[in-house]
Amino acid sequence: MMNYDMRNTSPAETNETITMPHVLELVGVCHSGPITPNRLSLWNKWTNYPPSGLILKDVSFEVHSGEMMAILGSKGSGKKALLELISHRINQQSSTRGQILLNDVPLTLRVFQEQCGFISRRTELIEGLSVRQTLAYMAKMTIRQPIPRRLPDGSYMTIRFRVKQVMADTALSSLANYDVCELNEAERRRLIIAMHLIRDPLLLVLDNPTSDLSALDSYFIISMLSNHCRKYQRIIVFTIDKPRSDIFPFVDRVTFLCLGDIVYSGSTRMMMDYFSNIGFPCPELENPLMYYLCLSTVDRRSRERFIESSAQIAALVDKFKIDGHDYRKYNTPYSKMNALSIPLTAYGKASAWNVISTLIVRQFCSNLIMKRLFLKLGLIPLFCIFMYTFILPSLDETQNSFQTRSYIIFNLMAAITLMTPIITSYYFSQHRNRFYEDSSRLSIYRGPSLIVTNIIANIPLTMLNIFIAGSITYWTTPFRIDNYWMERWIIFCSVLWGVYTFVEQFTMAIMCFVKSPFKASLASCYFLTPWLIIGSTTLRSMLASPNIYYYINWLNIYYWAGWTLNFMEFQFNTDLVRVPHVSTNNTIELCSANIVPGKCMFLSGNHYLDQRFKDIKDIPEWSLIFWKNFAFIFIFAIGSYLINTVIYVIPLPASLKAKFRD
Repeated sequence: MMNYDMRNTSPAETNETITMPHVLELVGVCHSGPITPNRLSLWNKWTNYPPSGLILKDVSFEVHSGEMMAILGSKGSGKKALLELISHRINQQSSTRGQILLNDVPLTLRVFQEQCGFISRRTELIEGLSVRQTLAYMAKMTIRQPIPRRLPDGSYMTIRFRVKQVMADTALSSLANYDVCELNEAERRRLIIAMHLIRDPLLLVLDNPTSDLSALDSYFIISMLSNHCRKYQRIIVFTIDKPRSDIFPFVDRVTFLCLGDIVYSGSTRMMMDYFSNIGFPCPELENPLMYYLCLSTVDRRSRERFIESSAQIAALVDKFKIDGHDYRKYNTPYSKMNALSIPLTAYGKASAWNVISTLIVRQFCSNLIMKRLFLKLGLIPLFCIFMYTFILPSLDETQNSFQTRSYIIFNLMAAITLMTPIITSYYFSQHRNRFYEDSSRLSIYRGPSLIVTNIIANIPLTMLNIFIAGSITYWTTPFRIDNYWMERWIIFCSVLWGVYTFVEQFTMAIMCFVKSPFKASLASCYFLTPWLIIGSTTLRSMLASPNIYYYINWLNIYYWAGWTLNFMEFQFNTDLVRVPHVSTNNTIELCSANIVPGKCMFLSGNHYLDQRFKDIKDIPEWSLIFWKNFAFIFIFAIGSYLINTVIYVIPLPASLKAKFRD
């Protein structure tokens, strides 16, 4: 047995093979942790802490390179807990005794992430990517480049060749250019398996890879895994709920579990002899795997059958503890003709630059599908067109124009506040789920890399989106146009982009803890809407509000955004000096130099600002105060970036982690 690290191996040495087989070994593993009975108490549901109990009891087995082991058992037998124990996905509240060894070395979380792989029942695939792109991006993020391994013709392996090889092994070559959304369930399952095979793990653990598949698709996947296992001499451990007889020739080892105890674990070649010797021969024309699975299952149809089957299984467990050592240790003689090739994981991980650049390209390419382009580039501009169609006709050069201009600013910020969470939760949820899988199972990248690459990949689209929406609003409404129209237009769009960025990052922060995109977007809207109402000063004047609102708004991006936009529009605007009002008989009458309640409420733009904000009437335009308040908006936006990088690094509690698992 041997463990190795080929990261500093020279190219001349990489053509060698290993003559000793690998082995995964469990020795006396006992595991206790949360159990999930059919009915939990209301307190357990609220706290998400189910009662604990003993799940695995003295589990011991071994699997050698080139072998597939099937772990079989009824519901509650502990097979899923066993997989999670091997792959280090166990709950933090659990306790474990015993050893899990890979090549006589403890299988720690770091070793598993570097040399092994885990495939759950549900794995996220990113829409907008083809099969070839999905595998290529995974290869670039997980395989050290340039790949040191030599091919039979003397050349060195490339990413392109590796992708082509894995697609051929998993029968995906004909689907290379298909979008992942166009695949059926069986094809998606093969692609998910190929994503892990691309990095050539020494040990691959699969949780029920044939669930919800037809008999033909199940047979195809098991035979494909068996071919990979024997061809490259790797170790595969998987569970399966209902094993069919046609997969029996592909399974080299089998472990039957019942309530955490081992009924049998060893070679399938010797399984039937073992059970025959203890008085349980398999009937002719019967599926051996299913027959002995039923034998290892407690019969709960009646009290008498429950007692009888429990006693029988207890006797089988005790019998295997006494006589099962030779069956568990049995292994076919190893031949050097099947010498192992060095797995690609042994050469080390991909560089940080390759991971970052690949993430940027992957996120950008996934945005180029029509649904996401419409949401990112069309949703908010469509609202601006709607606002132009229905609100602009009410905008005239009377006293009503003060409120209408302010409402246009408010409605635009409200649209960003309510629509940005929808856009963000839709496109970011898949990348968030993919991040949790890549970081927990493979440790490819961490939270800061996800946030930074998301910013870089999405900034072009978000800026284009907001500048289109801002331009539609600015140029289709009679907003202020003077000698500084270019500066005003750029600042107008920049303020909206700052608000959009803050709302986007705030929604992403919520999605760190909330799995459902719908619930995350709803929570973001519920939380931000009160701040919009308080900070915009459109629905209530700051002058008439309690002083506490003024101090709270120092931490409110909507206050600084509303202040900047209203200041640019109303301060020293000569078009708004003593504008007329509409009389009771629908005639236009000029306003005098004094305020007339119900008629001439605002004498100028400066007067309007003074009624909405505090200490703003005599501030010069383009002054230092203006630029300071304008800069506050981007302090909020940049600060939301930095806060998110911290949030996605903080380890999640076990109760939250469980929500992101399948």
